[in-house]
Parts: sequence; structure tokens; C-alpha cells
Amino acid sequence: MEILVTKAIITAMKEEAEHIINRYSLTLKKEFNTLKIYEWTREVGGEKELIVLALAGIGKIQASIATTYLFENYDIFKLINVGIAGNLKSHDVQVWDVFIPNTFIQHDMYLPFDWAHLDYAKKAIFLDYATDQNYDLQKFGLILNGICLTGDQFIDNPEKVLELEEEYAADIIEMEAFAILSVAREYNALDKCVVIKAISDWADNDAKDAHMGNLDFAMQNSLVVLDIVL
Repeated sequence: MEILVTKAIITAMKEEAEHIINRYSLTLKKEFNTLKIYEWTREVGGEKELIVLALAGIGKIQASIATTYLFENYDIFKLINVGIAGNLKSHDVQVWDVFIPNTFIQHDMYLPFDWAHLDYAKKAIFLDYATDQNYDLQKFGLILNGICLTGDQFIDNPEKVLELEEEYAADIIEMEAFAILSVAREYNALDKCVVIKAISDWADNDAKDAHMGNLDFAMQNSLVVLDIVL
């Protein structure tokens, strides 16, 4: 049976990827210096789907490399970024809640110019799937909107959190989503993208330990949502 649909997943950390690999019994197909590509085929409704996982590595550069590789080597029907994130509004959500944010900003980009041709780096990226309704899935909350900040910084400083929240009114912070979507935009494929981020920490002084300590629980909740999106 010919493969009709290819759905690609990108994640940054091997600890995140292991949950996805085990969930779907993925097989390693290609390995570069950092980038690793896994695949699995399944039949859904009489059609054969190819599920591809790119384990990219941490940060915007690695995320961009992985996303470009996927678009250059596969006919992507859907592109899903799955991972964990820090919470910038701890009074609104809890650790292990899951966001599907719709607004993405690169918070560590600074250019003191207002030229329109720099909007690709300075302006927010929007995805059109936002809703006004959130869901309580009993074990965790699912937030179907929100602002996600991306930068090549692990945030574990309460003063920095306050600064970012005041400047951007953002909900969560992580290190890859904006870069992934920037590449997808170049391929005119933003309508194919979904971002799933589970809260692992509060981006505070305890973030380093909480980030890893809560990763397994957060990723389990992410996979519940990933099953639905796939």
C-alpha cells in the first residue's frame, strides 16, 4: 500500500524523544552528528501513514536544521513540535498542564530598526487554530491558545520572568518553537503546524531541577494530546 500521508514530529531532547519512540515503536533510520530521524508506518482508515520523528537537539539552530531536513526529504502533511516549557504565569496553570499556543515570539532577537523587511525576525508568528475554550482532562488542563516565547536561553531567574511577562504578556517559554515555525513559513506550511508544550517548571530558581524532575509526567500528558493531533 502506497504511503499517502506523512506526519512529522520534532522534539529537542532525547529524554522527550524516548517517550515518543516507545509510544509508537519508532525505528532509527538516519543518524547525523546530532540530528536523528526515526520512522514508523501505520494504517489509518485504509490509508498508510508514515510517522517521522526528528530528534533535533536543543535550541533554535538545531530546530531549524531538523525542520529544514524534514521539508527537504519528506512530503509533510502535518508538522508537530512536542516538548516541555517553562510557565511564566504560575497563578493560571499548573505543572503538567499542556498548551497548544497560537502566538510565537522570539524574545532574544534585538534589532533597533522598524523596517518591514525585518518582520520575519521581529514580529510574532500566529497559527490559526486558537479557540476561546480550554479543557479539563481530569488529570491535567489543556489550554488551546496562548503566547509562547522562544529564545536560546534557559530561564531560571525570577527577575527575568517578570521582565518577559511584562514585555510580552506571555504564557510559556521554551527554546525551539519559533525557529521551527520560521522554517515552516519559508515553505508556506504554517497551516500544517501544531505546537504542543507541557509545563515542566516555573522558570524560577528551581527550574533546573524541576525541568528534569517533571519531564516524564509532562511528556506523558503531551503524548495524550499528540495521540489526538496525530
